[in-house]
Amino acid sequence: MTVIGGTGYAGSAIVAEAAARGHRVTALSRSLPGAPVPNVTYVQGDATDEATLAAVIEGADSVVAALAPLGPLAGTFREVHRTIARLADAAGVPLFVVGGFSSLRPAPGADRFVTDLGHIPAALHDEIRAGAALVIEDLPATPATLDWVFVSPALGFGAHVPGERLGRYRLGGDVAVQPDDGGAISAADYALGFVDLMEKGDHHRTQVNLGH
Repeated sequence: MTVIGGTGYAGSAIVAEAAARGHRVTALSRSLPGAPVPNVTYVQGDATDEATLAAVIEGADSVVAALAPLGPLAGTFREVHRTIARLADAAGVPLFVVGGFSSLRPAPGADRFVTDLGHIPAALHDEIRAGAALVIEDLPATPATLDWVFVSPALGFGAHVPGERLGRYRLGGDVAVQPDDGGAISAADYALGFVDLMEKGDHHRTQVNLGH
């Protein structure tokens, strides 16, 4: 498998979990890790460069997009994902996308959390909306031949709330498994659920949610 953004918070956890299970993993990132995971092939490159993306997607049996709409990707986040989706579709491999909490719903059929960001600092609104747009607009518009899964974590997920590995998780659809407070999940348990989803292959062209 290829993990694009394989040294970031979510990406590095997914790389470690997949490698521990014996998967052959290639990780693409702008910088190489200080403590590489054994038996992982690290490629240093720019995810905004289509030739770089094509090189790591070709020959993979699945692709993970673990990117954040920050820094160099702030203005190109959605376009980069469209390119990744197009290349994955051409290669005939499934695409798994690390999503965000705000694209989820508090109840079946309810508006997504992203529709009301009044309680969140305005400086974060563009980042949140760009991430949610992937599953609201961009991925559903891809050709039916592309198999994709958008994997949203609980609200409490990130380097600022690292959490502990509990060895378990709860799986939901596009409704948050803990809608009242958003819940939480550690990187290790998010990766546990993420790689389980990849291995089982039970979900197709849909959004899922992982939380404790």
